[in-house]
Amino acid sequence: MPNAATPRAAPANAGEPIVTISGLSKTYKGGFQALKTVDLQIRRGEIFALLGPNGAGKTTLISIICGIVNPTTGRVVADGHDVITDFREARFKIGLVPQELTTDAFESVWDTVSFSRGLFGRSPDPDHVEKVLKQLSLWDKKDNKIMTLSGGMKRRVMIAKALSHEPSILFLDEPTAGVDVELRQDMWDVVRGLQDAGVTIILTTHYIEEAEEMADRVGVISKGELILVEDKTTLMRKMGKKQLKVQLQTPIKAVPKALSKYKLERSDDCEELTYTYDASQEQTGITSLLTDLTSAGMRFKDVSTHQSSLEDIFVSLVRSRR
Repeated sequence: MPNAATPRAAPANAGEPIVTISGLSKTYKGGFQALKTVDLQIRRGEIFALLGPNGAGKTTLISIICGIVNPTTGRVVADGHDVITDFREARFKIGLVPQELTTDAFESVWDTVSFSRGLFGRSPDPDHVEKVLKQLSLWDKKDNKIMTLSGGMKRRVMIAKALSHEPSILFLDEPTAGVDVELRQDMWDVVRGLQDAGVTIILTTHYIEEAEEMADRVGVISKGELILVEDKTTLMRKMGKKQLKVQLQTPIKAVPKALSKYKLERSDDCEELTYTYDASQEQTGITSLLTDLTSAGMRFKDVSTHQSSLEDIFVSLVRSRR
């Protein structure tokens, strides 16, 4: 597995669209509109995280791209192939790892991965199966029956099955669902290794820290609408806020009027003041705040800062659409 700390050499065609979604919508029988005119381009070689609450449309979007569900309107092109008019070739380009563990418990790891390759009409290729199993640290488990594996290893087998037919695009639906913290970090290393090998990865996740750790870009979907697509670092810079928390030596009943310009928030126990500021600005106001606090006769015993996380941004975005 490539070292996650080693800078990855981008492929020559990195950055060009590998998945293009145009005017995509889906209305089910009964009138429920699961998707509302989604337009999106996913770049070759990136890790793209799709975030959204339950029922937001994530599964419907992925199902359409993978050819499982037909759209009401719109078009999807996967690595140069229309997913409807050129379904077979488009599906060859896509690997899908569902959230549910559906592997045959009585098959060996080798047999189930080899069988998955055959389902896509690919000719037997033991060398490729061996390469995939080694890449996912499954080689020493190749003869084990699925039923004997741990949950984390079963998840790896699901990824191996999805990679068996040599796709260029891999969808991971909640890849670390039900996996403990240690195994989750291990799975992140696996995903980074797949990206290093040139696979474009689209993941859905409920673990915001997973997207914050892994993704190059983030898309947020809510009520069937793609409300934001942004480079992760740009999103954090544009929408992330910093907070200065000042712990007071003695509680205060109210914030003095002399400090009203700082729009301070007082904690429920009246022992802490929170000042929110834009870290990208040259003048944050912190120095003058601390000076004015002292001038107002307020003594503090501790000062700390907090950077808003991707989770804070996600919650704020979804709430704003309600």
